[in-house]
Amino acid sequence: MTQPTGSDLPTFVANARHPSASLVRSALSGLLAASFALAIGQALAGLVGPISAPIIAVGEAAIDLTPEFLKSFAIQTFGSNDKLALVSGIVVILAGAAILIGIAAGRRIQLGWLGIGLFGVVGLAAVATRPNASAIDALPTIVGVIAGGIALSVLIRSARPEGPRPERATREPSTTEAAEPGRRHFLAAAGAVGGLTLLTGGLGLLGLRTPPSSGLKVPVPSDQAPLTPPAAMADVPGISPFITPNNRFYRVDTAIIPPAVDPATWRLRVHGMVERELNLDLATLLGRPTIERDITLTCVSNEVGGPYVGTARWIGIPLRPLLEEAGIQAGADQIISRSVDGFTAGTPTAIAMDGRDAMLAVAMNGQALAAEHGFPVRLLVPGLYGYVSATKWLTDLELTTFASSSSYWVQRGWQPQGPIKTMTRIDAPAALTTVNAGPVAIGGVAWAQHRGIKKVELQIDNGPWAAANLAEVDTIDTWRQWSYPWTATSGRHSITVRATDGSGTTQPEERLEPFPDGATGWHSLVVLVS
Repeated sequence: MTQPTGSDLPTFVANARHPSASLVRSALSGLLAASFALAIGQALAGLVGPISAPIIAVGEAAIDLTPEFLKSFAIQTFGSNDKLALVSGIVVILAGAAILIGIAAGRRIQLGWLGIGLFGVVGLAAVATRPNASAIDALPTIVGVIAGGIALSVLIRSARPEGPRPERATREPSTTEAAEPGRRHFLAAAGAVGGLTLLTGGLGLLGLRTPPSSGLKVPVPSDQAPLTPPAAMADVPGISPFITPNNRFYRVDTAIIPPAVDPATWRLRVHGMVERELNLDLATLLGRPTIERDITLTCVSNEVGGPYVGTARWIGIPLRPLLEEAGIQAGADQIISRSVDGFTAGTPTAIAMDGRDAMLAVAMNGQALAAEHGFPVRLLVPGLYGYVSATKWLTDLELTTFASSSSYWVQRGWQPQGPIKTMTRIDAPAALTTVNAGPVAIGGVAWAQHRGIKKVELQIDNGPWAAANLAEVDTIDTWRQWSYPWTATSGRHSITVRATDGSGTTQPEERLEPFPDGATGWHSLVVLVS
């Protein structure tokens, strides 16, 4: 067995007598170094662009690579917080790996450098796979890895115990002298790295903040929508408001953070199988005739009775005249719409051109689109699930064919057409709540966009089906509220609801999951009557 030399003796003694202290310092060194690397990368990304932020790029790459069943699980489990859950999971994994890197570096610094380098490779690969990525987008990851390696070296060096003082070199250092003299140096180095991490990380978050969209002037629609009829709103406590407030409107998309789009440089390109390619800036687009419409949107991920549906009053530029101006060539049966972040949706050309109010929306409930809802322009096509029709942060429309091009979700197994299925939901009373015996108002919403709702029926326990009272129709593209007066008796009761659309087709009873073309089934819940 090789004996330690004189110069190695203090470190050997300290590590032998206090292995836990050495281990903790090494682990903390790895954690601080990794945090510093990410903070530096985040700060530089604030200058280069959000797409270059390492943790954002890794998160969005993870979304792209995640199997469909896990994506559906995340949406169903975490709802609109699915991206927060993803980023939190990535941070936990990085933290665990950083601790292991620190421990390895405590034994041999080269192992620590290798570990940080491997993380850099993962970050660079994630950045490179982002749509529209350029060479400059690699800079935050490269600089972050270098900064992390330097920080790790400094921390590991400061974590090692100092040698004995000259006047005491003739005797073996005491436990306290050998194990603790470097503590102050380590704490100073750790404090410095931690402080720089907080500073640079904060600057990076400020730099990545999405600019507000409130400065965009909402155009006065050339074709205004009439006021929503008061009779379209059922008077039932607890029912969803007919118009969903912007801050309560659901959000389901693939972006970790909403893209920061500069309206001054935004452009829309219409190309592909067209006679004339069009390129419009925002001012030119807003100078075209606009329409105002009430439209209900639904996400294909919505479970039976789920929350991913809402109605808003939209202002936008009609899509059909724009495409007619471009001149659609024969055989172009699909419109691929692209977001600034690379997301794509494929809309059947025939649906977009059949006279429904398909539009390039720029305002929602009287306000310019918020960043999370697609500022400055998003696509809307009534009657189709959002994954084939509601591209946010729109920048490109390509006329093509279903045979030659597949959009983001279709590539992952979802059906290409995406018509919204007839569905209804009980809003009040809520599931498993307790109500008093006697008159109870049951209410909810039903939707079958661009077909309309003809009938809603309820069943209490296993009793006969009874027709609900339908509120007045707003438009064929909005949901319809309904109510039912129930005389409740004491006990536990189930309430089931089903809807029939304007074509006379009743929604099927069989429960099917959203994948691959939308959920089916009757919504049912249990209430307790005292």
